[in-house]
Amino acid sequence: MAKDVKPTRKNLMQIEDRIELSDRGHDTLEKKRDGLIMEFMDILDQAQDVRSDLEGNYERAQQKINMARAMEGDVAVRGAAAALKEHPEITTESKNIMGVVVPQIESSKVSKSLDERGYGVLGTSGRIDEAAEAYEDLLESIILAAEVETAMKKMLTEIETTKRRVNALEFKLLPELTDNKEYIEQKLEEQEREEIFRLKKIKAKKEQEAKEEREAEAAEAAEAAETVTADD
Repeated sequence: MAKDVKPTRKNLMQIEDRIELSDRGHDTLEKKRDGLIMEFMDILDQAQDVRSDLEGNYERAQQKINMARAMEGDVAVRGAAAALKEHPEITTESKNIMGVVVPQIESSKVSKSLDERGYGVLGTSGRIDEAAEAYEDLLESIILAAEVETAMKKMLTEIETTKRRVNALEFKLLPELTDNKEYIEQKLEEQEREEIFRLKKIKAKKEQEAKEEREAEAAEAAEAAETVTADD
């Protein structure tokens, strides 16, 4: 690639400016990458806790619903579920983490009191209440897990993108620019040496011509002096 660059002072200055700009960009991207990795590790720790809570809440919900079915029967459990009038609502917003836009999920009407669940308290037992409460906790865990894991995936994608940009600058663009800079500097030095050599040759030639001219003038003067002496 370096041989395709014209070795001129203008190109050298432009390449030096690009190297300086690329160096600054490389440093900025490295800091961003390191910051993203730190944020990702924090989210990863949170995701592990959320995943553990989700698994625990799922097992608890399964136990509670199985107990309710065994004690009350499937008909009673399905009837209590069908009585629900106000369903959970979910809204999503966005937040910025190191330049990465991640979702922020807000939920409402997930956890409910006994009178908000719609089924009659007198017609059901505490087994159904416990199952309902367990599934409300499970749903909240699912919503939180969705938020955290989506953020984690977006952060990981941005980390990989930033790493590719850092590597492209460090191992491709900057070496190419440096090679071009060195090539132009070498060619300019060669041109400068050639120009100095050419000027020296011109100077030597002029000095030789001046010397020969002086010698010719001296010879003419001597010849003229001999002629005058002979006439006398």
